[in-house]
Amino acid sequence: MATEETAPAAAGAAAAARPAKLHGRAFYESIGSPKYIVAPMFCANDPQALLSAALLAAPHCDAVDLNLGCPQGIARKGHYGAFLQEDQALIHDMIRTLHEGLPVPVTAKIRILDTREATLAYARNVLGAGASILTVHGRRREQKGHLTGVADWAYIRYLRENLPPETVIFANGNILQHGDLQRCLDATGADAVMSAEGNLSDPALFAEPPAPGTETREYWRGKDGRGGWRVDAVLRRYLDIVHRYVLGQEPPARRPLFVPGDDEAWLEEQEVKEKEAEEPAKKKRRREGGGGGGAKEARMTSITAGPNFGGMQAHIFHMLRHFVTRHHDVRDALAKSRLGNIAAHESILDIVERKVAEGLLEYERTGGKSVENDGRNGAYEKGSRNESSDVPTAAVSEAEVEAEAQKQGEPEAEGEIIDDPNSSVATVKRCKRPWWVVQPIIRPLPAEAMAKGAISLSKKEKQKMEEGAEKKEKTESVQAPAAVAQTNGDGAKGEATETLEKKTSFPETDLVSG
Repeated sequence: MATEETAPAAAGAAAAARPAKLHGRAFYESIGSPKYIVAPMFCANDPQALLSAALLAAPHCDAVDLNLGCPQGIARKGHYGAFLQEDQALIHDMIRTLHEGLPVPVTAKIRILDTREATLAYARNVLGAGASILTVHGRRREQKGHLTGVADWAYIRYLRENLPPETVIFANGNILQHGDLQRCLDATGADAVMSAEGNLSDPALFAEPPAPGTETREYWRGKDGRGGWRVDAVLRRYLDIVHRYVLGQEPPARRPLFVPGDDEAWLEEQEVKEKEAEEPAKKKRRREGGGGGGAKEARMTSITAGPNFGGMQAHIFHMLRHFVTRHHDVRDALAKSRLGNIAAHESILDIVERKVAEGLLEYERTGGKSVENDGRNGAYEKGSRNESSDVPTAAVSEAEVEAEAQKQGEPEAEGEIIDDPNSSVATVKRCKRPWWVVQPIIRPLPAEAMAKGAISLSKKEKQKMEEGAEKKEKTESVQAPAAVAQTNGDGAKGEATETLEKKTSFPETDLVSG
């Protein structure tokens, strides 16, 4: 959260030297309608403090973004993010202050409200205050954790159709795989797509997959035609970036990523090194002839390590989420890694590379059968359907996923994807890959989480549901006699019955899975 009261004069002077500021679509097109925009996101609730902090970033970016979409408890406590949406005047004031005080454009991210009309009014307020680009997350503030559910792209389409054509809109939500990018653009009419959590678990989300037969060592494709970027390749690139741009040094020399058919001698050598590394410190010193004692190495803190190391451990955990559900030693090593200790992360990379190599060899030896029973996908654990409900539990059964997967021998075409707002079985089936591939984390939908007992209704929600059920029962008791009375001799329904049914039916939704 921005708390600076003043910005250095040097930063302000540098920012003032930039070209005249453009707005809206003119700004977006002036930078070539790019695939990537550098726009640091700020959370704030004080217009002047926000401006002071934004002036520091302005010389180094394309735009400054106000994040009005954070739904987390820390945002509630600090009164920022999505918890400002009831204070439209403050939102307008903050964006207007940035618009008038910055030499670069202002962008903003919002979440949808309860109705399309309210969301449209919200968007108009943000744009009217001076935002050049509007990012819309198709979920409400309450949709987080087990209640995340699916984003409603129809809301974003509604904004696209009811806002001026010069409005630049970015869509957010339900982006699990590369193919979802174009699906989202087609469904929403947005100018671009933003991804947050999906990009954390799969940093290659925006990378175009290679055509079949043109794969490099970084990209794996299975016998069923499905593929993805290898987790060891992605982790390598991640650490290379840290070496070059955080530590200011060249990364260590690396051998080519292993593929079946390569020399396997290094695997045994690597295993010996890992066993030695696992030895207790005292035993290792005795074996190496070293004594005890000596000064301990100073431990880094979030201040001494710098900001780039702060989220590194959590981010790597996100990328390795599927990997560590199988390989607990990697999980434990990462959990014990110290802030800023790049050597520890290099050791973790060595282990990951060996395990991926062994996984690939086993896959080839078994003709792909080694991963047939690997049913986990992120937030899911193996399990079975709830016996008292037709809704699958948070653990989508392996049989359900595999039964559909065996119906085909090649990847699904995008047009064949059917999104179900009530079941994540199809989504798990579509996204599931072996553990050595980076892939999205699929959360159970609210109905599934409730069936498993992961969430429960509050007393107020239960009362509301009971009242709704009672009302529905009364409606049906009135409707049944009417249906009998209005049935024609041939069994067809009369006009009065059809009219009554239309009044009591619920409209279908266009929610998408994700």
